[in-house]
Amino acid sequence: MSDTGTRAGAPSHLVVGHMAKVHGTKGEVYVWPLTDHIETVFAPGETVWVGDGEGMLVEDAPILEVERSRPFKRGLLIGFRDHADRNAVEALVGRYLLMPVSLLDPPASDEWYYHQLLGLEVVTVSGQSVGRVREVYELDPTDLLDVEGADGRSRLIPFARRIVRRVDIEAGRLVIEPPDGLLDL
Repeated sequence: MSDTGTRAGAPSHLVVGHMAKVHGTKGEVYVWPLTDHIETVFAPGETVWVGDGEGMLVEDAPILEVERSRPFKRGLLIGFRDHADRNAVEALVGRYLLMPVSLLDPPASDEWYYHQLLGLEVVTVSGQSVGRVREVYELDPTDLLDVEGADGRSRLIPFARRIVRRVDIEAGRLVIEPPDGLLDL
């Protein structure tokens, strides 16, 4: 993760969670975290911005301050300052939580924001063009890159160290060493 202000179309805010449902009567919302930094992003006193159902920043929405946060099942229960009851948070359900890119911890040298991968040219180590990254799917055990070739075909390529040899955001290129048959699928 890093600030991508140098690339055209880089977002100012990134999605960090999804508000799935109201929990109880005391204004808590069940949040599905969409960040690797749960402890810092959702710590009491942190602020998050409200996005719409597509994850786009809602300019006139209030900025929310996390008052309390606790683990619950596979997500978090979060209470926001000035949202003390169920009625106060019902309108937030189905929306995304965002943070400005400038406030997020920078990534390690071998990490990237997914939006940075979109549009990168994918080539093999031998220089063969495969296409451009159209989408990134978060799956277990590894994420998948949806790469669209010049022929319009879509190929799913595992975003794994054994296949992805280099990511060069500045050059707009991702180099892969595909196992035999991967590009024939």
